[in-house]
Amino acid sequence: MPELVMAAETNPFLPADYDIIWSAFVFVVVMVFFVKFAIPRFRQILDDRAAVIEGGIAKAESAQVEAAAALTEYNQQLAGGRAEAVKIRELARAEGVKILAEFKQQAHLEAARITAMAHAQIEAERQAAVASLRQEVGSLAIDLASGVIGESLSGDAKASAMVDRFIAELEESEQYAAGEKAKA
Repeated sequence: MPELVMAAETNPFLPADYDIIWSAFVFVVVMVFFVKFAIPRFRQILDDRAAVIEGGIAKAESAQVEAAAALTEYNQQLAGGRAEAVKIRELARAEGVKILAEFKQQAHLEAARITAMAHAQIEAERQAAVASLRQEVGSLAIDLASGVIGESLSGDAKASAMVDRFIAELEESEQYAAGEKAKA
């Protein structure tokens, strides 16, 4: 029965005393190892990682500030470029209007010159036609008068002068009639 008494005195859920002592010794050794070596190393690694993260955040913030400054500068340059583009467009429009006015003026001058040349050419051709017509009418009149009189008057200067005077009188009467017609 002593075994039963002993068995009744020991708790089956509690380990033996030597197990508790050796487990406590191993626990203390492991705890000292962790406190002296492992935890400071983990703390150092975490501190380094935190410093890297904080440095990255600081870099990101400074990059963001630089990006905002660059965006502001870009927007200012863009606004300046747009203003300059508007200014250049307005200058180009004004220059285009000026060039167009110059071309119109040159075209009017050229048209006036061509018209004047055409009038001069028409007047010259009219004068040539009138002179040719006078000569024809004069020779026909002299031939007709020669036929009526029965003598040749073709070489007579007096006959030529009389034909010229007759044609001049006809022209004056035509001009007088045109003037009367214009008054009415």
